[in-house]
Amino acid sequence: MTRRIAILGATGSIGKSTLDLVERSPERFAVTAVTAATNVEALAEIVRRTGAQLAVVADESRYAELVELLVGTNCRAAAGEGALIEAAAGEADLVIAAIVGCAGLTPVMGAVEAGKTIALANKEALVTAGALMMDAVQSSGATLLPIDSEHNAIFQCLAGSRAEDVSRLVLTASGGPFRSASAETIGAATPAQATAHPNWSMGAKISVDSATMMNKGLELIEAHYLFGLSSERIDILVHPQSVVHSMVEFVDGSVLAQLGSADMRIPIAHALAWPERIATPAQRLDLAAIARLDFERPDFDRFPALRLAREALEAGGAAPIALNAANEVAVASFLAGRISFPEIARVVQEALISSDYAAPRSISDVLEIDRMTRKRAQAMMTASCP
Repeated sequence: MTRRIAILGATGSIGKSTLDLVERSPERFAVTAVTAATNVEALAEIVRRTGAQLAVVADESRYAELVELLVGTNCRAAAGEGALIEAAAGEADLVIAAIVGCAGLTPVMGAVEAGKTIALANKEALVTAGALMMDAVQSSGATLLPIDSEHNAIFQCLAGSRAEDVSRLVLTASGGPFRSASAETIGAATPAQATAHPNWSMGAKISVDSATMMNKGLELIEAHYLFGLSSERIDILVHPQSVVHSMVEFVDGSVLAQLGSADMRIPIAHALAWPERIATPAQRLDLAAIARLDFERPDFDRFPALRLAREALEAGGAAPIALNAANEVAVASFLAGRISFPEIARVVQEALISSDYAAPRSISDVLEIDRMTRKRAQAMMTASCP
């Protein structure tokens, strides 16, 4: 059977990797809907390649341009949050959730409430609304398939295992571009340096998160909700080769690890074909050439974002929302050259200290806490950098 695919965030790095795989197997996959934040030119080009029937741009000011670019196709153009939810909850069998940041929350929830199978790359959805989302998954019968390489690795290692057999999870981290850098180098880091990941090709925001290791902190929170383990049963190890993507330790002392090249097409392919597998063009591992696999404990002084994320997870309530919102605002300011690299973690820490919100009881609560935290974080940075 042909599997119908909706790609939320089709013009980003995950979307492009997904399209590469889908277009290699046109007999297995049909793209029904695609979305983008603002890039209507790339979105229209994807429509012409795939024959998608719905194209959505989140920025409503680009709607007229999208309509014009789709002239001559059978694709309907739409714009705004409601249209993103429509794309997520529509006729697709599988929804690729790859919108970056909290902007992806409502479309992902739309797919969950529609009972879809969701290949989840948007970790912020679970970070900010984990309990609400997992409750909705249980109610609707939706299926979450993780495509972050670390969570997909754990998912593969857990196949056929009982929850009570698991002792702990081990998320691996490359350490990013500043794993062994001096404090002086980190203090003077530029956006170009912070986005130059040694192993992975990713978008700017997630590359900066990898450099601060906030990305691993967000993955810690995501793993808690996906796999139902408490903070003390989820460890993080720095593994600079990015060959072992994560591990599961079982109660008998056995440890299973998933290995692969640093290519996001591998976990994406696993989700696309699950419960089957499809071939990918990813480079095959040559362990003899790699020769060694190194592991070390993370340096929480060098990477305070890891400590902040674990504290937010253990605090619960609104803390993970504040963590994510402040981080998104701070990373954007760093990329724009308005704050220094170390100030990203300082902004997040101050946001957590001042986070006095009640635990969210709805997605509207989550979005309001997110909005208020962003406002506070922006004011904080403005005050310190007039």
